[in-house]
Amino acid sequence: MNARSTSDPAAKRNRVIVERRSDRELVVTRTFNGPAGLVFDAWTKPELFRKWWVPQSMGMTLHSLEMDARTGGSYRLDFGDGMVFFGTYLEVTPPSRIVWTNDEGGQNSSVTTVTFEDRDGTTLLTMVEVYPSKEALDAAGTGAADATHETFGQLDDLLAQLNA
Repeated sequence: MNARSTSDPAAKRNRVIVERRSDRELVVTRTFNGPAGLVFDAWTKPELFRKWWVPQSMGMTLHSLEMDARTGGSYRLDFGDGMVFFGTYLEVTPPSRIVWTNDEGGQNSSVTTVTFEDRDGTTLLTMVEVYPSKEALDAAGTGAADATHETFGQLDDLLAQLNA
């Protein structure tokens, strides 16, 4: 548990906010201590991405990672036992925006947009997932968004190492 008081600006800055903004849209926002370019790199460079993206508490192993983070490129994350996440990058605009498909969901697949807004040495990250229907979002739930509390903490640790 974090011992910081809620009046501490750092405690507020690093809070994950998960909102369901419409029947089809889930939005996650959080500020990171690091410039947008560095946070963007952590999302687009495989050697950095693999260090923070998998929630440690889940005991999952990322067996393979293929990542071609450019407009028109693709990604594939294989956890074994048929658990594979994959899709296409629709837009990659360094260091401010990434848009990709989440194709493993078939007809219920979502599109994720992540923006990185530089704020005087920190980065406001906004992640928006849009689903094809209310039912698709209901079926997906907020599990992935909820896991961001842990994975974003892991990203904090990585950014602290990279900023050192």
